[in-house]
Amino acid sequence: MRRIELLAPARDASVAIEAIKCGADAVYIGADSHGARAAAGNTVEDIAEVVKFAHQYNARVYVTLNTIIYENEIGAVEKLVARLYDAGVDALIVQDMGVLRMNIPPIALHASTQCDTRDARKAVFLEKVGFSQIVLARELSLQEINKIYQSVNVPLEVFVHGALCVSYSGDCQASCVAMGRSANRGECAQMCRLPYTLEDGKGKVLLENKHLLSLKDMNRSSYIKDMIEAGVSSFKIEGRLKDVGYVKNTVAYYRQAIDEVIADNPGKYQRASTGKSVYNFTPALEKSFNRGFTDYFLQAQDEKIASINTPKSQGEKVGVVKTVRGKEIIASLDKPLNNGDGLGYFDENGVLTGFRLNKIEGNKLYPATMINLKPGTLLYRNKDKAWDDLLIADGVSRNIAVKMVIKSTADGIALDLYDERGNNVSLPLTVECQDAKSPQEESRRRVLSKTGNTIYRVEEIEDNLGNVFVPASVLTDLRRKALDLLDKVQITRYKTDKRIEEDRSVSLPYGNVLTYHDNVANSLSHEFYCEHGATQIESAIEVQKEINGEIVVMNTRYCLRREMGCCLKKPNGKKWDGPLYLQSANNRFRLDFDCKECRMKVVYLG
Repeated sequence: MRRIELLAPARDASVAIEAIKCGADAVYIGADSHGARAAAGNTVEDIAEVVKFAHQYNARVYVTLNTIIYENEIGAVEKLVARLYDAGVDALIVQDMGVLRMNIPPIALHASTQCDTRDARKAVFLEKVGFSQIVLARELSLQEINKIYQSVNVPLEVFVHGALCVSYSGDCQASCVAMGRSANRGECAQMCRLPYTLEDGKGKVLLENKHLLSLKDMNRSSYIKDMIEAGVSSFKIEGRLKDVGYVKNTVAYYRQAIDEVIADNPGKYQRASTGKSVYNFTPALEKSFNRGFTDYFLQAQDEKIASINTPKSQGEKVGVVKTVRGKEIIASLDKPLNNGDGLGYFDENGVLTGFRLNKIEGNKLYPATMINLKPGTLLYRNKDKAWDDLLIADGVSRNIAVKMVIKSTADGIALDLYDERGNNVSLPLTVECQDAKSPQEESRRRVLSKTGNTIYRVEEIEDNLGNVFVPASVLTDLRRKALDLLDKVQITRYKTDKRIEEDRSVSLPYGNVLTYHDNVANSLSHEFYCEHGATQIESAIEVQKEINGEIVVMNTRYCLRREMGCCLKKPNGKKWDGPLYLQSANNRFRLDFDCKECRMKVVYLG
């Protein structure tokens, strides 16, 4: 059976643990350096605590080592990897091929989305050089995913939910060139979320102060079955900077969705970890941060995928304004609201404006500050105070099912335990049993069922003792020691994957000339590519001494012309005279369109 994994983001150890409790089969978390979110670093000691917690459920911990690495950092990275290996980390998520030439333990390697894997040729190459899981580009359709799946033998990891980069990941130099902050070093300045003015080739302003490169958030929850059938084995939620409420909500939602598909296909798919999660809330994706949703080319539909009016969270629609009387707003409400909720609306310029709800009485709303609203304005809730309070509360647990068998032995009694992870233990106890004066089975059941603060849930008790008396204190001690022994067996039996051996004879997938788009920043990466056939290698932008002239800083499947109804393949395309330019503050970009491939390039002009 194919293992299906739900992979959750973790800003820190506490978020990682909550994600696992909510049902994540694996988490990805940054160490104290070289993760693609520099603001989400963690000590190896904290990661070790996550590993200890996760492995109880056969859940895995992946560490993001997915930035490019500078020459003077190689030794420090080697030491970090050794410490992560000793901490029991299951795999590293890697972008820089120099890692494959480092002196490191045989830790499993996953190819990051920053490797920009768009087709089967690239995926096959990555598998052959030693990657045991491959994260595909977000932009791929179901058909493109399936074509890659048919070509490789390692699991494919695909994003299922969260914020979207407008450029192919790993191939965006906009932040580095324009702001001096490299996205490939974990310091993205989010150039795609800025407002821009769009001009045509004659200097005419076509659109002004719009977030023209800002995409909606991904939501593929309706396509879980389709994605699994296409070959996806790992469903990845984006959001290593997101708070614990966001992670708990999205993990719980996708846990239930994936479990439904697995349950409907017995013998075909299996969950990648063990344990059942119990929630104190009903997950709802629209309640967490989102800019509106898109499935992002999964079905190759001609849908609107940008959020050009705002890069902020829109939230869920909750009603419409009927009348306004001073500070009193009378609204027709679709959902109940609470004091302290955060509401928003789009003003006449299409700008999302927010306010806090100070008080609500029936359908009468009283904002904390004076606002100018017109009848007919749609209201959205982007902060649900009651919901947020519920998510923050400690109301989620995950437990392992255990069967207990208590029986007589020649010297006394024994307690056998069998858990859903495949572990079993038998703990004998020398004790003199006496005949009971009354039935004992029910009282023994009550004692053995109490698992306290452990992760176990007693699902079945088989009592073969008969009508003998065993003191409750004796049974309690036996149960506690048996569960402790079960913990130790799990630790002993858990095995991490090891790195796949590299085929050093395999050739590069796209010829022997590498450009700055390939992000080569150190001698080990250079050595790797040369050994696999490279004859000409341009260094990464980050290590070039000078950057002169025009430079392509984004390669996107998103097309602004198509988004705004001005595709060059259609009659309306002629109403926008090219070339088109984006201006934001002191930065100016030209947009180049490859209509044959349906791609857009963003060229930095200074």
